[in-house]
Amino acid sequence: MARRFSAAYQSEPVSSLAAWARRLAVFAAIAAVASIAIVRFGFLEVKPALMTFFGALGFAGLSILVALAGFVAIWRNGTRGMSRILLALALDVVILAYPAYLALQYRKLPAIHDITTDPIDPPRFEALARLRTGDGANSAVYAGLYSAELQRAAWPDIEPVDLDVNVQRAYEVALAVVTKRKWLIIDERAPQPPRRIGRIEAVARTPIMGFREDVSIRVTPDGEGSRVDIRSSSRYFEGDLGSNAARVARLIEDINTAAENTPAAKKPAAPAKAAPKAVKK
Repeated sequence: MARRFSAAYQSEPVSSLAAWARRLAVFAAIAAVASIAIVRFGFLEVKPALMTFFGALGFAGLSILVALAGFVAIWRNGTRGMSRILLALALDVVILAYPAYLALQYRKLPAIHDITTDPIDPPRFEALARLRTGDGANSAVYAGLYSAELQRAAWPDIEPVDLDVNVQRAYEVALAVVTKRKWLIIDERAPQPPRRIGRIEAVARTPIMGFREDVSIRVTPDGEGSRVDIRSSSRYFEGDLGSNAARVARLIEDINTAAENTPAAKKPAAPAKAAPKAVKK
């Protein structure tokens, strides 16, 4: 009986809607992967690559509609193709899940792309300014006080980093953190006399699409210690979906942790007749 039922089932035609749902889902997956590769490896400008990605999302959405129609057809006519529908839906969910999450973030977060610990005098893009002149690229000039107000409302904890180490050591700590993250360092200038300000300019990439986001770090003396200011800005797009704020927050945490684990610089020995001074640890 089971063999007869299996043979009868195999003789049923495959739903054309199920077949098309799978074809559309596979095409959407290939287009999505291709667009990500195009952006990450710089084969085309960002905007054409994004159009390809949005087209892939459109095909994934169409695949879902065709799959649902195929499910109804199979239910009514008894045709085969349920496995193809399930495969199509699985691919569509994988393609659409992260963009759907980003869409929710876009509704919740302010549409800004320039985050800094010092909105009054943000670290400048000097070497990086030459890389922000392409078609559609954001200006190297800070976005302004309106952006600062939106940043303060959304991420009030982003503040300058105050360290209990001298400016040279603070610069070395910041440079080590940037190097560990494997960002592309465009320019680095240690705080050497008479200029006592250290600067680091680097390019970070977003995890999936690999969009370039520029980072500038400024290290200045602050009494016996030092102060580190950070700026992270998307090279394209008006809103960054919180990417730069998350980067700055992680960088603040990493620099603080690295500085705390750094032995304090030795102070020069006191004169023989002078009373010994306590050394901070």
